[in-house]
Order: sequence, then C-alpha cells, then structure tokens
Amino acid sequence: MTIDLYINEANDYAQDIGAPVYHPHVSVIHYDEVGEIRHTLNRINCYGIFLQREFPEGLTYGIGTYHEGDGSLIAFSPGQIGGKQDDGTRRQYHGWVLLFAGEFIRGAGIEQNLDSYQFFSYHSNEALILTIEEWDILSQLMANLRRELATQSQAFGHDDIIRNHILLILNYCNRFYHRQYEERSAEGSDILSRFQQVLVGYYLQGMQKTDGLPSVKYCASELCLSPSYFGDIIRDALGESPKDYIRGFVVMRAKNLILSGKTIDQVANELGFEYPQHFTRMFKNVTGQTPRQFFDSQRKK
Repeated sequence: MTIDLYINEANDYAQDIGAPVYHPHVSVIHYDEVGEIRHTLNRINCYGIFLQREFPEGLTYGIGTYHEGDGSLIAFSPGQIGGKQDDGTRRQYHGWVLLFAGEFIRGAGIEQNLDSYQFFSYHSNEALILTIEEWDILSQLMANLRRELATQSQAFGHDDIIRNHILLILNYCNRFYHRQYEERSAEGSDILSRFQQVLVGYYLQGMQKTDGLPSVKYCASELCLSPSYFGDIIRDALGESPKDYIRGFVVMRAKNLILSGKTIDQVANELGFEYPQHFTRMFKNVTGQTPRQFFDSQRKK
C-alpha cells in the first residue's frame, strides 16, 4: 500500500485538489465546486468528516475496503488511512469535506467530547448512512461553517464561532449515529443468526487449521460491520461480548467432541488451539471444569 497524500495539516487536501483555503487550522471543501480530481490514498493526521453522495468503488477505510451507496458519511481521527490509490483517472465528487486540527480544539468542549463521538472509532467497512433529511442538515451546516471561515479573521469571536459550528456538526453526526445504531439493534436477532452461521462456516471450511480460533475482527468483517459497532450490537442483544460468545460456541463444540471419544489433544487441535493447555485453560474458565472433569461427570449420568 503506497500513500499518495499525507494530510498533516487541515489544508493539505484542499491545496492538493485546488480548493480554497480559508483558515490555518480548519478546512471545508465543497466537492461540487472543485471539478474532477484525482483519487488519493491518504494518511490523515487530523480530524476529518467526508460527506459524499457516492464514494468510489474499492475505497480504503481504516483496515478494510469500503463499499457504499448514496448519502454516506465517513469519519477519520488522526493516524488513520483512507481514500483510493491514484490510478491515473479523475472523477467529479459530490458532497463536503471538513478537516480540522487537534490543536485548534484543544481545551475546548469539542476535545472533551471526542470520546463520545463513536463514529470516529470505526476502523473497517462502517459508515453513517444518511437519510435525505440528515444529508440536507449536514450540507447546510457545512455551508454555514464555510461562510464563517470566509469572514475576516479579525472579526469578533471568529475562532469561537468556528469551534461552535464544528461542535454542532459533530453533535448532529452523533445523533445520526445513534439513529442508525438503534435501527441496527432492532435487527439484532438477524445479526445473531448470521454470526452463528459465520462461526459454523469457519469450522466447516477448516479455517481453524491455518488461522486458529475465529476472531471478533474476522466475524465482524464477514458481517460487513466494524468490530466496535459489531460489539455494541452483540452486547445489546446478548449482554455479553462477541469474544465471550465465540468462546461459548467453541466450548460447545468441544463438549460434543469430548463426548464423541476424542482425546484432549485431538479436540484442541480440531478446534484450532496451538497448545492443548490453552484449550484446557479456556474450557475451565468458561465451564468451571477441566475437559477431563467434564467427561467424567457426563459419564456418571
């Protein structure tokens, strides 16, 4: 993976695509006014909100590849990678970009609230899918912020008003995130069913032989969800983490294998454990018994 553009300062992207620069620490870009631009795979070292009608096919977002339709929003925090590698083509985008430096919000209410803005924590294959009304709200807020950015920097309260505009945008993004989360939570039973199918398929394909136990990251990716979002839904539906659910699934398979007459070493190997003692430790942590104790207790029944 080759990075095309390092966005170390808020205006680095604007300068790369020929968009106006208004403020040293905050950039608002209206794609519709820029014209066709090249694709870039970016290392983003500031905060970013990308509001677009349609993202390019095969967009890199965090650790995965993102595909989505109209009216979506993706967010970046410092250190993340996103975009599409320059392939020589140019394209007209539609939507808005907001980039702002961490130093600009330091000590302000925005910085104190960053941990509560969960849309910044997404790492793979996850975005805010906006309704028409939500798109219109954010588009208007972006336009208002750009209007303020374009005023004279000496105007009274200029930077404070800019921070308040950014805070309002982020708060609306958070509202839309929770709307989407509640809708996804209502679909929790379907996700649980698909989660179970992913785990069953993992073992049917023999993936444990090369990759070990199924991971939360793998399951979330198969369900086209980020690990953090996936974790929220599973905890809400089951009251336990995806990792705990996977452990329970593995232990249930272990019990069946033990009762079929397989040795502890055979069971551990078949489930994807590198060492039998690791299997024994997990089995006891989940059940309160060692595999041998479980076998003996079942044989006495």
